[in-house]
Amino acid sequence: MIFYSSYENIYLILPVIGFVIGLFGTMLGGGGGFFFLPVLTLLLGVPAHTAVATSLAATLPIGMVGSWGHYKKGNIDLKTGWLFAVAGIGGALVGAYLAKLISEQQLKVLFGIYSILIAVNMLVTAVRKKQAEKHKQIKEESKTVRIGKGSFFGLSAGMIAGTFGTSGTAPVIAGLFSMRLPVKLVVGTSLLIVLVNTIFAVGAHFLMGSIDLTLIAFLTSGSVLGAFVGPRLFSKVKLEKSESKVHYLYAFIVAAIGIAMIINR
Repeated sequence: MIFYSSYENIYLILPVIGFVIGLFGTMLGGGGGFFFLPVLTLLLGVPAHTAVATSLAATLPIGMVGSWGHYKKGNIDLKTGWLFAVAGIGGALVGAYLAKLISEQQLKVLFGIYSILIAVNMLVTAVRKKQAEKHKQIKEESKTVRIGKGSFFGLSAGMIAGTFGTSGTAPVIAGLFSMRLPVKLVVGTSLLIVLVNTIFAVGAHFLMGSIDLTLIAFLTSGSVLGAFVGPRLFSKVKLEKSESKVHYLYAFIVAAIGIAMIINR
């Protein structure tokens, strides 16, 4: 069901929040969808199931604009991206169905646990990025191994996107790094994968859930601008010493959000 909620003054800060999410989402490779759900539930008190569907819809413009920006900068491995995305489509549809079977409290607690796991994954990823930059010439994996990895991590990401209304970044990033892709290709390619997963998850939630167009309008008015700027800034960033520090900070914030979701269930 699509509907418009009544206007509230607090909505005026949503474009700013959207800009920050769109900017860093396109620079870190996740689309920023992870942050929409806690903003909607913790800040605005939106019911969890409505927040999931609305979060997914609000992520779409970031994925579209960000993917195109990274594609023009040569930061997307299309072959690998579609391998993950095809598996993610099925996962997104299954996840959307599972979300309807979970209560509001369970959804928040599970999202909180998932957030903490993401934080741990971010710490591990920071180490893997350093290793990836040191191995510029590595033997290619067999086609069977690549298909297996892409299917597993893609399916996992799709299910997470459909269930929680987030981008499913953690399994995508983990899978891409396991294939030893350069950092910039990981960021750009993950956005493409997230975009495809989100499109199908939104379609499933459209049939089974509720989407608040008022909230989407306020959020995307800022997130689109952030997604436009993000890839351009990212192409100028030197991924050296400061990169690991950013990931440590990101991990701390994600873990804090997870704990907040569990406490405020």
